[in-house]
Amino acid sequence: MNTGNSFIDPHELEQAFSLFNEASRQLSAAYAELQGQVTSLTAQLEIANGALRRELEEKAALSRRLGLLLERLPAGVVELDACGLVIQMNPAAERLLGHGVTGQSWKLLKQSRLAATPESDLWSYQSEQGLRWLSVVESNIPEEEISLLLIHDLTESWELQQALARHQRLAAMGEMAAGLAHQLRTPLATALLYTGHLTRPELGDAERQRFAGKALDRLRYLETLIGNMLQFVRGQAHELEIVHLGEILDEAAQALAHQYAQKDIHLLVRCADPEARVRVNRKEMVGALSNMLDNACHASSAGMQVEMTLSCSRDQALVEVRDHGCGMSEEVLARLFDPFFTTRKEGTGLGLAIVRNLVTMYGGGVRAESILGEGSSLQIWLPLVAAQSTV
Repeated sequence: MNTGNSFIDPHELEQAFSLFNEASRQLSAAYAELQGQVTSLTAQLEIANGALRRELEEKAALSRRLGLLLERLPAGVVELDACGLVIQMNPAAERLLGHGVTGQSWKLLKQSRLAATPESDLWSYQSEQGLRWLSVVESNIPEEEISLLLIHDLTESWELQQALARHQRLAAMGEMAAGLAHQLRTPLATALLYTGHLTRPELGDAERQRFAGKALDRLRYLETLIGNMLQFVRGQAHELEIVHLGEILDEAAQALAHQYAQKDIHLLVRCADPEARVRVNRKEMVGALSNMLDNACHASSAGMQVEMTLSCSRDQALVEVRDHGCGMSEEVLARLFDPFFTTRKEGTGLGLAIVRNLVTMYGGGVRAESILGEGSSLQIWLPLVAAQSTV
């Protein structure tokens, strides 16, 4: 039996179904839109994942390539941490330095295994394969708090350089032998000519003495020439000693005093620091300065002046011989220190070559400047010796 409370209005029921259908439709539309967004996001994610995978693959390939390059690199690469300890190294470094280096201090390894050479960044290393010559260059990477060492084995290059130096030396000796034959021929022929005159029975005492004197003069010239040759080829100085450079200048000036007086050329010697001390061979150094003064004298005319000055900086002494004579052309200046090159009829062409060799062995250097028709300047510099140093 129906009552009023249980009666359902069909109109309200229809409205309820209508609302339900609308809600279902909106929900279906929202779901469809959500599915579309999910599909779009899924596609975008796949694209992003694909790009990421490609990037990772490229980085992995690059990492493998760099690893192979580092492994096959003929030069040694050593990585140091902030404390200077060896972190890792490539196979080339292991072959050069040996195993068991990782974790050790590079500073101590260098002190115990490597020996410095006069050339920058070049070290000698006694390896299991024998003596090697290594180039070690360090590069800091502060961003990573590490340092990298690049080690090159320059043994073959060094040996080739030594072989080239030997060949150059042999070539110089060949040139020297040719020059020696040329230099010896004229004075020897002259000496033989004068000596031949001495055998003439009708020769008077005055003429005999004159020819004997000329023959003796030519033989002494030959002795000087041979002495210069021996000094040039010896390649090393005699025993060195610490001397006052001012005394060397005075001795050289006294040795040339008579020659300067004969040509009426004034020699002025100025020493800013006569007590300056250098480590040289006294006799050879006097000879070198005498040779410089002799060249200046021959380049000057009567009434001119030649200055020999000594000045010092913090760690080196500079000796300059300056004349105001004929000067030299650029062509002559370029060959001034070449063995056997000379513009003088009686010159041997070895004087300045010997000067350069000596000064270089003493740890110094030589330089020449000249203006044709105005004069020349020859300068040598030598390392000073501290006052407390001894021989």
